[in-house]
Amino acid sequence: MSVNANKPSRWKKDIAASVDCFNKWFMTFAPSTYRTARAQTVWRVREALERTKDLRSISADVLGSQPGILQTLRMATAPPIARDRLIGLAQVNPGLVDAMEKSKRVPPRMASAELSVQLERISAVLRALADADLFPWLENGRTPTSNERMRAATVVADRLTGALADPIIRNAQEQRQLDAASTFLRSRGYTSLDAGARAAFTDIPAGKYAVHLNVPVRSERGKHVNIPVDLVVRPHRSKERYPLLIEAKSAGDFANVNKRRKEEATKIHQLRRSYGESIRLILLLCGYFDTGYLGYEAAEGLDWVWEHRLEDLVDLGI
Repeated sequence: MSVNANKPSRWKKDIAASVDCFNKWFMTFAPSTYRTARAQTVWRVREALERTKDLRSISADVLGSQPGILQTLRMATAPPIARDRLIGLAQVNPGLVDAMEKSKRVPPRMASAELSVQLERISAVLRALADADLFPWLENGRTPTSNERMRAATVVADRLTGALADPIIRNAQEQRQLDAASTFLRSRGYTSLDAGARAAFTDIPAGKYAVHLNVPVRSERGKHVNIPVDLVVRPHRSKERYPLLIEAKSAGDFANVNKRRKEEATKIHQLRRSYGESIRLILLLCGYFDTGYLGYEAAEGLDWVWEHRLEDLVDLGI
């Protein structure tokens, strides 16, 4: 049974309410998040300047011993360069840059000689593109004054904070959605599955729910992989073979959601390929989801509930 996918007459009203819901939260949460991220980032920039002797010593050895500073150094160039742009300019393995920025390490299985070559290529690009206006001491290799160092660190921190704040905000919004859904479920007598009693999603008892559970599926090539699901709920009196799967989605602008809308379609196709048409995946939406996004998801057989109207979950058997 569809809850919202088959009711296009109320989509526009719900979109407006969802945008208001997101904006109200963002105006409250984002300023403090930015301040916190900026304070942490200034410390990171100062550390990167210290490790590289105020950018006078960017080398393969430095990057190899301190891979976590790479993201900061990308923000110290003119113009600041994106990760993919750095990979292209340096002609290096994307896995190397991903590992350095996401895991703060270099790939342990990469051959030492090849690692040194690729780190030097990255170093060469960073040295060549270092912001000469921001770091005027690089021209003659002198030591910067305290004011010059502080000014440069502040600018780089502002650049870096902008890159870091968005994922922080996305993660916080997802957590807020899951907290709101959990509160609603508890109000209807559901209890969370104990963290120490993690079970296969098919084994969740009636009246229980689990947050962030992996669901095994079969890919198009027949390989078995796990896909993460934000919320798995087994209704109290469910006659369904499988519990209800819920995916939390938030968006701060309309443009981005239409780039990501295939993610949910891919996930439901994987689930149906593995478990049949009876398995249900519902989207929990908050933010900027326009009629184009909703129409696409409805055409793919997906339904949704809005964070501003969680009581729609009752129509799904919750």
